[in-house]
Amino acid sequence: MKIAVIIVRVLMGLMFAFASIVVLFKLVPQPEQTGNVKIFMDGMAASVYMMTTIKVIELICAVAFLTGKFVPLATVVIFPITVNILLFHVFVEPEGLLVAILLMIGNLFLAWHYRNKYKPLFKAA
Repeated sequence: MKIAVIIVRVLMGLMFAFASIVVLFKLVPQPEQTGNVKIFMDGMAASVYMMTTIKVIELICAVAFLTGKFVPLATVVIFPITVNILLFHVFVEPEGLLVAILLMIGNLFLAWHYRNKYKPLFKAA
């Protein structure tokens, strides 16, 4: 189980690091977008801050996953982003659905592995 956790967190860390670095530093030109993807991405761009904020959070969580430090916290912080990635690919662009499903499974696996770390959060004060 320990090896599986390391593999999952390193793979997720690499995926989020690559995705955030490429966008933050504009290393790859954006492909031409059409239809609902263009509408969605234009909305994200219109907010000015949203995509940058998401990518910075992804990069911070990627570093946590890759170093093995604060992994339970990074798992919780990255979860809403993973949910949105999944929903984006379910409703807007189904082509990337497999990767989104794998990210969600990885995130849920890590959350399940670290479930004992979250128990104090659910105790009544």
